[in-house]
Amino acid sequence: MTRDLLIRGFDDKIHSQLGELSKEKGVSINSIVKDAVDKWLNQQQQSDIPKKHYLLIYSDDDSILGLLKSMDRLAKESDLFRCFCGPPSSISTKYLSKLNWYDGTVTPYCYDETTPIKRDSKGQKQSKQQQQIQIQNQKGIMNYCGKVLENIATKANNKQVCCIDFMINDIARSSLQQALTIEKAYDDSRIPGLMYCTYKMETLLNSKIKDLVELFEGHDQVFILKQDDVYKLHITKENVHKLFLD
Repeated sequence: MTRDLLIRGFDDKIHSQLGELSKEKGVSINSIVKDAVDKWLNQQQQSDIPKKHYLLIYSDDDSILGLLKSMDRLAKESDLFRCFCGPPSSISTKYLSKLNWYDGTVTPYCYDETTPIKRDSKGQKQSKQQQQIQIQNQKGIMNYCGKVLENIATKANNKQVCCIDFMINDIARSSLQQALTIEKAYDDSRIPGLMYCTYKMETLLNSKIKDLVELFEGHDQVFILKQDDVYKLHITKENVHKLFLD
């Protein structure tokens, strides 16, 4: 059932502009106003949907496999779209595949040692080193990650996701700065649900403090996995005087 809506506060200038636009577009003022209201309501609904970006750090396969088992149960209970991306040869990605999580990884996987040798337009084989040089550049990796997210968003079909990203660790192994660029790009255009960027501790150990702080601050929350226990890490900038206070 439709209802009438009385809108106050439009002056003559705005009303005149609406009239001109109505004639130009061939639609009624009522349709223009209704379309504006529909868009506003849709924006409000979208803003209420959580779009979380979490950082997860772990050190061994046994710990992460135990966590994935628990996350699988919780994601099912929350009716989230379960998905991941990462190296096909990884124990973690193989485990999630067995649990019927959607694999959004684009093939061939850019960092996987088992990637088959490509051929150029003349049918000549390219060395793995040439393949890596070709794809592991800033623009190539950005485009690749964009295609992965497009796969996931399309398959999710507007459903909130529980997505675990193991690919970002491989990017960081090559260049943490490159990983930070990818992280920033995702942070500016998040997908609905929960995104877990997963790093191995050994990947971050030799990083600069500046880069680590940027990585931590680029996520809503930071979690560290110790065997079966999950710890939440709080990062706050403090004054040097705090070093001398209780």
